[in-house]
Amino acid sequence: MITVSGLTKRYGERTVVDHVSFDLEPGTVTGFLGPNGAGKTTTMRMMTSLVAPTAGSAVIDGKLYAELPNPGAVVGTLLDASAVHPGRTGRTHLRLLASAVGVPASRVDEVLDMVGLSDAAGRRIGGYSLGMRQRLGIAGALLADPPVLVFDEPANGLDPEGIRWMRDLLRTHAARGGTVLLSSHLLNEVEHTVDRLLVIGEGRIVADGPVATLLAGDGTTVRAVDAPSLAADLAAAGLRVEATADGALVVAGADASQVFAVAAAGGHVLTELRPTERGLEDLFFQLTTAA
Repeated sequence: MITVSGLTKRYGERTVVDHVSFDLEPGTVTGFLGPNGAGKTTTMRMMTSLVAPTAGSAVIDGKLYAELPNPGAVVGTLLDASAVHPGRTGRTHLRLLASAVGVPASRVDEVLDMVGLSDAAGRRIGGYSLGMRQRLGIAGALLADPPVLVFDEPANGLDPEGIRWMRDLLRTHAARGGTVLLSSHLLNEVEHTVDRLLVIGEGRIVADGPVATLLAGDGTTVRAVDAPSLAADLAAAGLRVEATADGALVVAGADASQVFAVAAAGGHVLTELRPTERGLEDLFFQLTTAA
């Protein structure tokens, strides 16, 4: 369990993170979203004791990250994939990390294989592409098989195959009871990866909840054999109706039972009836613009 309580960071008169609070439960992948400068990275760095908070705390099973006897065995982090010595090989870099977190050197080749870098392990990191550095950073986070993963923009530089691989990795980790906090600007990928969303704007949490709940729209989407006729009957019943480009009708502020009652009274044949859902992009801009 990770508990973030009133986490605040000020630089002079500027407040970058403003009383942020949330809990992260085992078995979940949480997406941490926000525009550039909203406070995501600063929050994650305070959680991992890289930045000292002005106020508040972030504890993992009741302890600050810096107080954990072996932090790397509890929390695997990827906060800056470029923070590696370019003259070292990928294998040497991971062996040094393995020694620091107390895992056998044999684990290095295991994680290199997991992230698809076995063939590049003997090359100097300075010659790695951005995507390869991301994979190397993920390998380092996985060395001790920690229960918690905190990743800041891990999909940067990954190709579509790599992004799918990462999604499967995070989902599998959560399915085994792990906890994942993931920030990303790839909204479509986040929507298909996470269970829960935290949205931050101007340093404050502006939304927190399950993906399905936050994306549920206020209204009903319906399709009918005779859509124009159904639209007329819905409008006559005092409901606000908008036709979409693909022929569906979106009935704002009405639940499915209301729409069905009007359709039944008019003898309309329906081919689809469901709650309207928003896309994550629409939700993101609505929340962060409001913030």
